[in-house]
Amino acid sequence: MPDNLRGILAYGAYVPPGRLDRGDIAATLGQPAGRGSRSVASYDEDSTTLAVEAARVALRRAPAGTTPSALVLSTTTPTYLDRTNATGVHAALDLEPRCAAYDFGGASRSATGALALAATSTATTLVVAADIRTGLPGSGDESAGGDGAAAFLLGDGPVLAELTGRGSSTAEFLDRWRVPGESASRLWEDRFGEASYLPLVEEAVTQALKTAAVAQQELAAVVVTGLHERSRKLVAKSLGAAESAVAALGNAGAAQPGLLLVEALDRLAAGESVLLVHLADGVDAMVFRATEALAEARTWAPLAKTVTQATRPVPYASFLTWRGMLDREPPRRPDPEPPSPPVSARHERWKHGFVAGVCTGCGTRHLPAAQTCMSCGSHEPMEPLRLADTLGTVATYTVDRLAFSLNPPVVAAVIDLDGGGRFQTELTDCDPATVAIGDRVEMTFRRFFLARNGIANYFWKARPASEGSG
Repeated sequence: MPDNLRGILAYGAYVPPGRLDRGDIAATLGQPAGRGSRSVASYDEDSTTLAVEAARVALRRAPAGTTPSALVLSTTTPTYLDRTNATGVHAALDLEPRCAAYDFGGASRSATGALALAATSTATTLVVAADIRTGLPGSGDESAGGDGAAAFLLGDGPVLAELTGRGSSTAEFLDRWRVPGESASRLWEDRFGEASYLPLVEEAVTQALKTAAVAQQELAAVVVTGLHERSRKLVAKSLGAAESAVAALGNAGAAQPGLLLVEALDRLAAGESVLLVHLADGVDAMVFRATEALAEARTWAPLAKTVTQATRPVPYASFLTWRGMLDREPPRRPDPEPPSPPVSARHERWKHGFVAGVCTGCGTRHLPAAQTCMSCGSHEPMEPLRLADTLGTVATYTVDRLAFSLNPPVVAAVIDLDGGGRFQTELTDCDPATVAIGDRVEMTFRRFFLARNGIANYFWKARPASEGSG
């Protein structure tokens, strides 16, 4: 196998642990909502933080010394419109300034478009897709939606999978749309979309299989995604797509093609191919072939397994509150002060990248970096040290039932990081009743709040350490 192929160098995914039982929706609204549970992003997560989590996984798996020269973020649910959301992901990953960051959004098709373009460019590109899918209460989008993110590092080298075939077919027809300012999408009649999609699928799939020089029966896996569920089911059945544990947790929109591709790559043997088909304002079809490097590098637990572990139930009332559809009585304290852009810019590497300072004289860690070492008094500039992937231990904590939060109470904790360094932050993804001194935690990039002026205040929280971390 040559070492200079172009394709997927590393990949990662993130599905938040929150689970909303669709039976709770049915019981509350008195109408069918399907079976099982859908994935739910927490009150302090949005498409930016989901993207950061998936990208961190991909970069940890990347070949040593490989860094992206470009970052592309695809989402249909951006935090900002007249601002580049990818720069927030860029900052949280502490990427070099020369790594360009772009948004590639607006519709779920942007994700497969970004993946295909990155696979054929000359740059080492980190493609991240993240979405939080929510419809109006009782809608199909609400019960069938899901939240998650997937990331792929594409470039030249010992790739895990190469893009061997690609097909695309585009047509202008109205099947789903959402205009600026609206919170939910509108849908046209199902049969109209079916009549439009099926001919496009045949054209795109035929083209992809032909360029890949592989027959349909030779494929080891088929992944079919799209928000038009009636057409997606028909295509999945005709192409022989297998049942998916990840898809059962809901349709994550722009992130869904990446999530199901990750699930398939986790199972592929060397030389086997997977066909990815995405239905959205046309059809994109791509064939990826696994290399021997995939089996050698795959030391992690498969996504299909991890999405069933360490999950947390989310009550329907909490889900509606987090999504801004249930306005509940706030805590009787002043709202948080909005973040200051100049202050955030001055402390970007600490606030977004969780980069501390290490005294060059005595080696003491400072969180954040300081002008004077608290141990030896040195005034020399400190060495930057990124601690986002460092585990820690809860030294002490308090439960605050009056502080502002969409998910009270707030658990504030003092964390001792492995190797040195102590700081205070919030705990998330935890049960306040079970938190204890000595708990092991890991860092996660979260949104502390969205200010009234629309500015999202991001920083790092701690959550219970996942199985196998560290």
